[in-house]
Amino acid sequence: MSSLVLSHYDAIIFDMDGTLVDSVAPHLDSWQVICERYGYPCDRDFMAQLSGVPTLATVQLLNERFGLDHPVARVAHEKEHLFLDMCKTPLRIEPVYQILLEQHTRVPVAVGTGASREHALEQLGPLDILPLLSALVTASDVQHGKPHPETFLTAAQLINIPPSRCVVFEDTAIGRRAASAAGMDCYQVDAGQVVDFVAAR
Repeated sequence: MSSLVLSHYDAIIFDMDGTLVDSVAPHLDSWQVICERYGYPCDRDFMAQLSGVPTLATVQLLNERFGLDHPVARVAHEKEHLFLDMCKTPLRIEPVYQILLEQHTRVPVAVGTGASREHALEQLGPLDILPLLSALVTASDVQHGKPHPETFLTAAQLINIPPSRCVVFEDTAIGRRAASAAGMDCYQVDAGQVVDFVAAR
């Protein structure tokens, strides 16, 4: 998408996995191992649709969907550690990172992610993104994960910018729903490129 218009926003909030950090494949690989380990039917397309949902909530959803009662915290803990083992060297999604790099001196920039704080720090630290951020909101910081708007509303509150003056960059439908519910415009990222614009409703 060649025509990004960011000058009339007072803050920018980026999702992390699949938007700023190229980590979708390790996430799906680690979920596949968990599904096989705990007897959940493995559907990578379905799991990809849940990208952005906090790990604890995903395990709870899997239990409900397949009528199982595995310990949510234990399964989520195993999934997070599997992911970190599989994603030792995180990679930036360069087109989106360049937007962050260009804009962070103009307006506050934040990351709002469904990942745990531990995972977010593990991913963003080696990529030199953390020093550029005015706020980082993770699943550890909110009661309700995406598609609930709390992640993005909390980021706006931390940087003291009204939600209507913020714009979000997101790669998932769940994340775009969260942005819309927060009253924020949203640029859609797909395969590392900004491909569409969704105005807040």
